[in-house]
Amino acid sequence: MSIQMMKAAEQKLQQYFGYPTFRPGQAAIIERLFAQQDTLGIMPTGGGKSVCYQVPALLFSGLTIVISPLISLMKDQVDGLNEMGIKATFLNSTLTGEEVVDRMRGLRRGDFRLLYLAPERLEMDSFVRFLGELPLSLVAIDEAHCMSQWGHDFRPSYLSIRSWLQSLPQKPAVLALTATATVDVQQDLMQHLDIAGENTIVTGFGRSNLKLSVRKGIDKAKALEQFLQQRRNEAGIIYASTRKEVEHLYERLSRAGYGVGRYHGGLGEQERTEAQEAFLLDQKLVMVATNAFGMGIDKSNVRYVVHYNLPKNIEAYYQEAGRAGRDGLESECVLYFSPQDTRTQTYFIDQSELAEERKKAEFHKLQQMVTYCHTEQCLQQYILQYFGDQIGDACGQCSNCLDTGEAVDVTREAQMVLSCVKRMRERFGKAIVAQVLGGSSNQKVLEFGLTKLPTYGILKGMTLKDIGLFIDFLIAEQYLKPTDSAYPTLELTAKSVPILKGEEQVFRKIQVQVEQAEPLDDVFEALRECRRALAEENKLPPYMIFSDKTLREMSAYIPLSEEELLQIHGVGSQKLEKYAEPFLEVLETYREKKTITLKASV
Repeated sequence: MSIQMMKAAEQKLQQYFGYPTFRPGQAAIIERLFAQQDTLGIMPTGGGKSVCYQVPALLFSGLTIVISPLISLMKDQVDGLNEMGIKATFLNSTLTGEEVVDRMRGLRRGDFRLLYLAPERLEMDSFVRFLGELPLSLVAIDEAHCMSQWGHDFRPSYLSIRSWLQSLPQKPAVLALTATATVDVQQDLMQHLDIAGENTIVTGFGRSNLKLSVRKGIDKAKALEQFLQQRRNEAGIIYASTRKEVEHLYERLSRAGYGVGRYHGGLGEQERTEAQEAFLLDQKLVMVATNAFGMGIDKSNVRYVVHYNLPKNIEAYYQEAGRAGRDGLESECVLYFSPQDTRTQTYFIDQSELAEERKKAEFHKLQQMVTYCHTEQCLQQYILQYFGDQIGDACGQCSNCLDTGEAVDVTREAQMVLSCVKRMRERFGKAIVAQVLGGSSNQKVLEFGLTKLPTYGILKGMTLKDIGLFIDFLIAEQYLKPTDSAYPTLELTAKSVPILKGEEQVFRKIQVQVEQAEPLDDVFEALRECRRALAEENKLPPYMIFSDKTLREMSAYIPLSEEELLQIHGVGSQKLEKYAEPFLEVLETYREKKTITLKASV
């Protein structure tokens, strides 16, 4: 029976969706549903979760109900299914009373294979009685992480699903699906829905087509415009943490001539709907939005996702970033980080009405998000480790993997910081620890008598900002651990003991730091003319010599030696040997405009 059903399922897959075979995980889930086994599927965004219930819906005799948290997603899914010839409908607050009645009549007649609805509708007694009269074969719970209080987007309305299922006269098969669930959330969902471990299918969280990067210590607005200049014909999403920030970016990008839409909770429903439609239809290529936008957005050609501010946790970040590259093509996910972002998210948690235990958990998740921004580990590996997935090899394409900075021994500086935290009895946060190390005469440092510590001022050769960044590095590498609170204090970890004893070393990559500078257009044009001449001489496309980005950076910093030229992005040893002389000759004529000195620092 199962073999025959799976053959029929593959036939439907080819017939309606145009795919010859199922993707990894899909067949395992569908086989369990045919055997009437409740199943939990953890699949990455773009992994084909919807097929796992849409194909069985074509073969089951009864109705398939899909519980979805967003109205916009329902409409998109139903429109797509009807376009393929699969009868589907939805019931939500956008419909008139007459439309609802008409669709309910159709459901009684058996006109539809799938019904999409929001979980809140299951709290209506009259509607629950109506569903009890229908022949249900399958219930699919989309975005199932919303059911767990330890998930990143818990919705109390999801808790009504279990009691509703238990009230049904004949229980259908149940499929819970999500793209982002930590091990704790998976266990929570299995317990909520009585799903056995062998019926939990995890296909992995890795997205090999996503190029992850973190940028910090930059002018965000300028960096964003430079990023977008190279992607004017590509669709992308820019996430900001507040409505005010969304409005600011929307106005700025609109003035710069970008086709940009905006989406946040402060806009009217019609305006949000129009903005989303314009984005889906490529009428607006750039969408600036808060996290209110995008859950379940079925747009496959999003080529980049930029987080202008720090998300609240890794789950939220990876779900939002995962909206890039749903078609499997290479896409970029860029996160701009600044310390102010952490304070904003801390404020949101602190001002929430969450129970203290939940707040503590949210502060812990926020710190893990901050650590992501400071780790030197492969960013893809960090995320896989967070979700309890198999880590595997480094991705080779994230900003950390591509960082060519030299690893230097910073054991002595690490010992100083760790010793200072220990002598301060692990009672203070990063700011005060940095002030003590830097020899600050801040009022609190004096008030607590911290100037008497032997570690007072031992890093006074560094700025407080650099000391703070070094502490962030030690936290990211798990030598220090902040407590889970709005005002975290620093604690030593077991990993710090061999460092303090001198038994192990600490290495950190050297970062090339430059001041922000505006490219000099006349220099850029002279460099471009030099490139054009070389391209003609060597019968090469100009970009094969140096990219515009490389020339822009040259024009901004005007390197005057081979050593400085090597610090420019896109200049390697081979190109240095081939092209250094003609480009340095051009740059030498602009020596008087040089105002920035490239330097390397720990």
